[in-house]
Amino acid sequence: MIGPILNALGILLGALFGLARRNPLSARSQNSAKSALGALTALCGLHLAWLHLGGGAFSVIKQLFIALLAMILGNLLGKLLGLQKLSNRVGRHASGLLAGAANQSGQKPTDGFLAATLLFCAAPLGFIGAVTDGLNGYFFPLALKALMDGLAMTRFIKMFRWPVALAALPVFLLLNGVAAGVRAFALPLLAAPALLNSVGITAGLIICAMTLVILEVRRVELANYLPALLFAPLLTRLLL
Repeated sequence: MIGPILNALGILLGALFGLARRNPLSARSQNSAKSALGALTALCGLHLAWLHLGGGAFSVIKQLFIALLAMILGNLLGKLLGLQKLSNRVGRHASGLLAGAANQSGQKPTDGFLAATLLFCAAPLGFIGAVTDGLNGYFFPLALKALMDGLAMTRFIKMFRWPVALAALPVFLLLNGVAAGVRAFALPLLAAPALLNSVGITAGLIICAMTLVILEVRRVELANYLPALLFAPLLTRLLL
């Protein structure tokens, strides 16, 4: 599985770039990078959904309806489970560690390592990318996450120096573990092409929604949509 390796390499390359560069990226460069990441995210989501859509017009409409219904039900279950609230708590804790770095006397390399690990591991794109990589080897979401994490690492490395780059290891272990678990346990249950396609379409639509967050167009509780990947094959089996 290539995706987890690419994500870890992206973090390490971002760290090297940050160490080699004397000055941080300018605000203009950061805005350009954000726009580019937003466009790439939209393309990745649309490409993933397109690859798994098939049949005539009626079949495509039915597949999209199932994916949207899975997202609605998944969001409801995600809210009941408090997935976004959990993600927010993790993010706030990591942000607190990063804010502490502003006080040089309280700056600790372990704080940077922990903050980067929490942020990179808790990203919904990582779980979606690990699922698609485990199911059919579609590693592009994790390649996209590698770019995002690498850009973030260029800033973290300035604050905490080289130990923060070690976050690449737990990120790789987590994502590789999820992808391997999906391939070993979920893939045999989704042997029918229609079931695999439903997961791919739903994952693509969730990735498209991430564009709104990256470009700061709208706040979307992405973590709550993760259960949609479970509802998609169930609904497909019931409705197709």
